[in-house]
Amino acid sequence: MILPWRRLRQLGILGMNQRNADYILPFNPRRHYPLVDDKRLTKQLALDAGIAVPQLYGIVDIVHQIRNLDKLLGPHEDFVIKPAHGSGGEGILVVTGRYKGRYRKASGIILTEEEIGHHIANILSGMYSLGGLPDTALIEYRVKFDPVFEAVSYLGVPDIRTLVFRGVPVLAMIRLPTRLSDGRANLHQGAIGVGIDLMTGRTSSGVWREQAIDHHPDTGGGIRGLEIPHWDGILELTARCFDLVGLGYIGVDIVLDRGLGPLVLELNARPGLSIQLANKAGLRSRLQRIEGLREIPSAASERVALGKGLCNL
Repeated sequence: MILPWRRLRQLGILGMNQRNADYILPFNPRRHYPLVDDKRLTKQLALDAGIAVPQLYGIVDIVHQIRNLDKLLGPHEDFVIKPAHGSGGEGILVVTGRYKGRYRKASGIILTEEEIGHHIANILSGMYSLGGLPDTALIEYRVKFDPVFEAVSYLGVPDIRTLVFRGVPVLAMIRLPTRLSDGRANLHQGAIGVGIDLMTGRTSSGVWREQAIDHHPDTGGGIRGLEIPHWDGILELTARCFDLVGLGYIGVDIVLDRGLGPLVLELNARPGLSIQLANKAGLRSRLQRIEGLREIPSAASERVALGKGLCNL
């Protein structure tokens, strides 16, 4: 009888302990963590490098600034409010429009300006930040997702998570919001993970609550065989993000805007491992192959080609 852990090893599945010991500790210097943990800093680094990101409308650093919220939000019909040091989608508030001087959430719930201010105050207090430390609220452009995702997304915006090791994209999935995830694209909150073929940019298998699925549970739309637009450009963006922050093992989240194309949403120094379930493929052999290389190409396009060459491992 084969023990479960031995079977997982045979499939090449990377576990959390091995991820931390063999990849995060040796390849992610702690001094570089602030470059990805602070979304404001990540956004500025990307802009300096000519990488497109959602436009930043404003910043709230202290509670006193909430008094002037009407002036800050006035020019914008819709927007997103998020903590600069948040994780896992916690604390993100998406406003899709206005109604009689109030604000409509993606769920349809109407909020007053006072309720918006209360949410921002919670962000500043550190309610949603890593380690519970005082935080900053970012107000930015709300992404209007590409029509290719209309039949497979519920309320929120799908994002594409790519795992990048030493600048080489090794595995990718698209995360689809659901009713259970309240429109968020985080798998632990109930979103769907769908594997993507690195070579072609086509979606394959899906996983939801650790169960294999072929259709979105809320919309009924098929999740297999979707062709991700701008695929080669997306992979090249993920490879370039390695050059931004100097972290060897990162998750890169990209959204596809119908008018602006691919936008880098955020980077993650501790990406989860569910991407293996979504692709029905383990990470170990791919990471070991790249780890064993004496030199990694400096050009992002060459690193993308290297990543595509790992598809059959």
